[in-house]
Amino acid sequence: MGWWQINADTLAASRFVLSPLAETFAALKLLHSGVASHPGERVWLDAHLPGYRARLAADPVTARLVRAGLGKDWIADFLTPVPRDGETFADGVARVRAADPGRARAHLTVSLAGPLPAVLDRDDLPERAAALLEHVWTRTVRPDWDRRRRVLEADVAARTAWVSRGGWAAVVDSLRPGRTRWLGGNRLQVNLHEYPPREISGAELLFVPVTPKGGWVAWEQPGRYALVYPCAGALTDPAARAAPASLGALLGPARAAVLVLLGSPLSTTQLVAVTGQGLGSVGRHLRVLLDAGLLERRRVGRSVLYARTAAGEVLVKAGHRGDTSRS
Repeated sequence: MGWWQINADTLAASRFVLSPLAETFAALKLLHSGVASHPGERVWLDAHLPGYRARLAADPVTARLVRAGLGKDWIADFLTPVPRDGETFADGVARVRAADPGRARAHLTVSLAGPLPAVLDRDDLPERAAALLEHVWTRTVRPDWDRRRRVLEADVAARTAWVSRGGWAAVVDSLRPGRTRWLGGNRLQVNLHEYPPREISGAELLFVPVTPKGGWVAWEQPGRYALVYPCAGALTDPAARAAPASLGALLGPARAAVLVLLGSPLSTTQLVAVTGQGLGSVGRHLRVLLDAGLLERRRVGRSVLYARTAAGEVLVKAGHRGDTSRS
């Protein structure tokens, strides 16, 4: 397994960062695999996979670059620069484009675990990679970026609340279950690969959420490291969060959407982030649902979390059954 040696001060100073470039690279990985992890991703792939494949079919060199760069066990480092606070997609992809061609080729030999094919022995690899990322961003991510950003913000809010409840060790264990975990002895497991450990005490450590399933690690030596992880599944699939039409007719669409989301506990801040509704609107919906006995709330640390009661569960399930019977 791969792990990083990290001291308590570095972990305590670590932080979450949102990255449009990381989200776009995660979308590229999903397009490359073509395998959906939930119905929402399946719909997204059905919409965008044909265009992506046509783009690569028209550019065999870039197609070969993608296969080499994503590799089997390792991603070419120049494709995944460590995110920076407040960085736009344009700023991030500019760093990919500015990568040294010689280093890009060297990174590809690592991801390939073998020699570089002759077709990739060229100096325009960073430019080609940047152009493909711009294609993926423009066609598949940017039109949906507002919703994605709300999901990412909600995930960060949830993880931050977990820090106050269970500490960083609990958060690390939850990022990529089975892959990331706190091993004790100042050791942070980051993946399952058999690579030498890295000493990163004193470095800048970032946790970066993306909405597609998967993740990776990135670094800029000597002092910046990032662990990219998938958001909690309940937040990422719009189809799973859609309120039944019959429930919307009963409660109103916005209030029904809040009730559907609360199958697992969320805070007001998270609900605002995911739904895009204003704080006042969400607060009013919560009060009505609480008064109706459809929600319960409890304080956990400094956060107040809301979740459906048994009555709320019955109402949501009945709404789904009613919609199914009419389909």
